[in-house]
Amino acid sequence: MAEDLFQKVIGAPADALDKTVDSSKAFVDSIASHAHMLKAKQYWKTLGPGLTTGASDDDPSGIATYSQTGAQYGNQLLWLSGFTFPLMAVVQEMCARIGLVTGRGLAGNIRIFFPKWVLYLCTLLLVAANIFNIGADLGAMAKAIQLLLPKLDFGALVLGLALVSLAFQIFTTYDKYAKYLKWLALILISYIFSALSIRDINWTEVLRSAVIPTVQFSKDQAILICAILGTTISPYLFFWQTSQEVEEEILGGRTTIKLRREETSDSEIKNMRIDVWSGMFLSNLVMFFIIAACAATLFVHGKTNITTAADAAAALKPIAGEKAYLLFALGIIGTGMLAIPVLAGAASYALSESLGWKFGLYRKLKEANAFYGVIILATLIGVGLNFVGIDPIKALLYSAVGNGLVAPVILLMIVLLSSNKKVMGDRTNHPVTSILGWIITGAMVIAGGTVIISLFI
Repeated sequence: MAEDLFQKVIGAPADALDKTVDSSKAFVDSIASHAHMLKAKQYWKTLGPGLTTGASDDDPSGIATYSQTGAQYGNQLLWLSGFTFPLMAVVQEMCARIGLVTGRGLAGNIRIFFPKWVLYLCTLLLVAANIFNIGADLGAMAKAIQLLLPKLDFGALVLGLALVSLAFQIFTTYDKYAKYLKWLALILISYIFSALSIRDINWTEVLRSAVIPTVQFSKDQAILICAILGTTISPYLFFWQTSQEVEEEILGGRTTIKLRREETSDSEIKNMRIDVWSGMFLSNLVMFFIIAACAATLFVHGKTNITTAADAAAALKPIAGEKAYLLFALGIIGTGMLAIPVLAGAASYALSESLGWKFGLYRKLKEANAFYGVIILATLIGVGLNFVGIDPIKALLYSAVGNGLVAPVILLMIVLLSSNKKVMGDRTNHPVTSILGWIITGAMVIAGGTVIISLFI
């Protein structure tokens, strides 16, 4: 009946109805597909400092800590990945907002609004922790490469990786450098695929452990929880996030403090939040899958003596298979190449702003000698730590614990700065944001205090 009506109205053959419907569907599908592509491109364009900051958090230090967690305690501490996500995102959002509104990095704001001795102490601890992290990450990357290419020399690999990292930071423009970090962040997906390639994971148990907190009141677990919090909510992320927001403003043409302090638009804040929450979600999602993968393999088979991220990759090979092993090893190399510039850069931002030096990755080497000098020196000292007999896992663990101890002091200043109308104008914290900020500060204080007490028991 519909076909007859169609023929009468337009005077066309009845089968034209089918062709018209098909072409209409194809047209609608084409529009929908194009719209999805535009949305995806717009979303990718929105991502920037938040994505790279979150991704750099899952460096070889973090991978080693999360691998140890799964290997030693199975899924017991898996709930921490969900616990840290909103708190981490809130903190990084506060840091990003400080950078956007004030046009200064975190150290620059602390220098203005707090006693200098507080700034110098925090900067000193940050630089020391970051150097240890750089050294441990370089060693872990070299070991991971040796897993794939055993004949390559460890020392040559450490030095080569450091030089490649320095070359990208010093000799590329910030625009290209930021794009490099952004694409490199996608290497984290290898850990998700690594876990999904393991057949023996009991996902019912995994999900139960993810939502029901359990904890043992032991010294070892207290130290490990502090290390997890320290490597997940790390001070270097605070400084890097804030400074990168400033770098992005400069890239957009706001080259002076006066221009950067102009009123921040609602769209800038919205895009920043999408960026930050996306980056922190990816970071904690990867943490979740690393713990789950190591719990289902290493813990189940009694391989709890994991000392480095490379150890975890090597141990996975006979248990989880070649695919999981390869993805895990490649992830160590990729995340290290992302994290080392962030660690060195964060240390240099903090020290340069503290001492009033010219700084910024948008500047050339001759324009900011001291800034790039800190990056070079921190990286080379990190190289040297691999040749003085320091146990890499102890360096990683102590670095993470050190971050866990210094983070509450810096978090205190971040919450106070982002809540202060004199600093932020109308862009101060929402009351819920401040509450969450105080919660994570309190959690870091308790974790750090527990570690200190446990050392004397």
